[in-house]
Amino acid sequence: MTIQFVAMSQYTRQVILYKDEDDYWVVECPSLKGCNSQGKTKEEALSNIKEAIAGYVTALKEDGLPVPEDNFETFLVVV
Repeated sequence: MTIQFVAMSQYTRQVILYKDEDDYWVVECPSLKGCNSQGKTKEEALSNIKEAIAGYVTALKEDGLPVPEDNFETFLVVV
C-alpha cells in the first residue's frame, strides 16, 4: 500500500506502509534513505513519518545539503 501526503515542509513524499510481525505499522520514505517510523495504528505511523520527514528535511537544509527529489515509483506484481 502506498500513501501520498504533503509534509509540513510542503514536500510531497511517497511512503510505504505495512504491518510487521509484532503487529506494528511500519512506514518508510524511500526517497529519504533511512527515514522510517512506526506506530500501533496506521494513523499513528503516518503522523510519525510526517514528523520524521520534516525533521530529516530540516536537518539536510541546516547542513547545507540538497534535499533528494521524490522519484520513487510503485508497481504491483502478481506472482
